[in-house]
Amino acid sequence: MPSYSFVLNGKPVTVEAPADMPLLWVLRDLLHVTGPKYGCGVGVCRACTSHLDGAEIQPCVVPVADCVGRGVTTIEGLADGDTLHPVQQAWLDCDVAQCGFCQPGQIMAAAALLKKTSRPTDDDIDRIENVCRCGTYSRIREAIKKAADADDQVTRPGRSHP
Repeated sequence: MPSYSFVLNGKPVTVEAPADMPLLWVLRDLLHVTGPKYGCGVGVCRACTSHLDGAEIQPCVVPVADCVGRGVTTIEGLADGDTLHPVQQAWLDCDVAQCGFCQPGQIMAAAALLKKTSRPTDDDIDRIENVCRCGTYSRIREAIKKAADADDQVTRPGRSHP
């Protein structure tokens, strides 16, 4: 069986797997990273949303062979040590999670959005296609805006850390 090497949450890993094995199953079954959730297996529900070289992906439809030499980040790798990512902190502050199943994917999609668009509009946020069965979309919107404000506080020169 071929082996594939990539960086997972900042650490190099090598796995033996079929070339067409979806990254989600490599993460969950071979590397025991359980943050990305299996929802639909066709990239629609986005419960598995993660990042590949900083860009949002759905690992249920990305073959492991496409990840060789690249960086994969899951919800487990989003924080900076003990310091939560601004989106993670905003999720807690806004009490977003209800059942919690979709939340890792929601957070990863929000982090990707904020990386591209530091001050997202409601239309920008509405373009996030992750499904939340509990319907916490208004709290998700609130948390994304709060994270944008927190990130703005940290990254703008002349402003103090929140």
